[in-house]
Amino acid sequence: MRENIICFAKDWNEDPTSNHHVMIEMAKTHRVLWLNSVATRTPNLASGRDLRKIVTKLASFARGPEKIHDNLWVYTPIVLPFPHSAAARAVNRHILRATLRALRLRLGMQEFQLWTFLPNVADYVGTLGESLLVYYVVDEWSMFSYIDTAKTVAAEQKLLSRADVVFAVCHALADNKRKQNPETHLSTHGVDHALFAQALDPATEVPADLARLPKPVIGFYGTLQDWVDLELVARVAKRHPEWSFALIGQALSDVSAVEGLANVHLLGRKPHAELPRYCRGFDVGLIPYRIDERMKYVNPIKLREYLSAGLPVVSTAVPEVTYYRQHCTVADDADEFERGIVDALAGDDEGKRRARSEAMRAETWAAKVDAVRATVARVAAKKKRA
Repeated sequence: MRENIICFAKDWNEDPTSNHHVMIEMAKTHRVLWLNSVATRTPNLASGRDLRKIVTKLASFARGPEKIHDNLWVYTPIVLPFPHSAAARAVNRHILRATLRALRLRLGMQEFQLWTFLPNVADYVGTLGESLLVYYVVDEWSMFSYIDTAKTVAAEQKLLSRADVVFAVCHALADNKRKQNPETHLSTHGVDHALFAQALDPATEVPADLARLPKPVIGFYGTLQDWVDLELVARVAKRHPEWSFALIGQALSDVSAVEGLANVHLLGRKPHAELPRYCRGFDVGLIPYRIDERMKYVNPIKLREYLSAGLPVVSTAVPEVTYYRQHCTVADDADEFERGIVDALAGDDEGKRRARSEAMRAETWAAKVDAVRATVARVAAKKKRA
């Protein structure tokens, strides 16, 4: 077993993202302690969602570290939820040092690498006893509307200056962060190919709420945030009442554009392990994202999942998706988006589905994280020699 990892990440119980996939793979060769998110913003006590998160975090803290896999534990540290207060951060440094000291003793983790998927922990790195700092960049955080842009940028710049190695999930992010840290590497998302290829198996049963919809079914899954272009979906749905649109995911923004349409079905959030069954029932997989400045820094995990499931994919012009034009349709406007769906429905067959899935066989999370692991080992060895 190699050196231990302590990791600042999003909350474990949220929908799986690269945070989860990368650390599950790392836990195959390292002991990993996952720390649920430490206050990226001050909670809004008038928000039911924020209050529920506070209750969940307190309950998780009370349970102590939970063993998820053989070498992976999840823990919720309790810190003052004021990420931009210098006094709160000073107190949190002491809390985290004491907390991690106790956890390391309990879990038998002496030397450890510190990994973070979050930019707001810059004030804590270098004070916790880590041998190496890895920053895994999954988003351009400064572009989120609910985060203080200036303070987030300042925190990330400090983090980039201290990190021994940086990984970024898309080309634009890697190019951007490399200006501040030359040891920055592109690490695009992988896929659980074996899981999603189950959609090609005739024995895979389509869930009842999807199976009852009239064919063809045009599908999307993912959190319904403001970057999902529901007006585009509504426009196409109105022009094609003979199509069923199935939107799977928690609604965290205004969905009124599609709510009243008879052929658009909001099916809610589903467990990640169930998604291949839904893909089995899709005729086309959609990535209908709004194209704006932030989209340069987005790499949809669902792209490789859809393709592994064999689905024809129609996407708006997300820059990272354009690298996969040979496997999917990338539309520059609403008319092209509609034509892409029409062509996908008309020209798809079993052979094309299997070819798409096969093209993703080498893009597994295991393969992507093997490359990350090798780079970290090289940087760690270089640091020890120095």
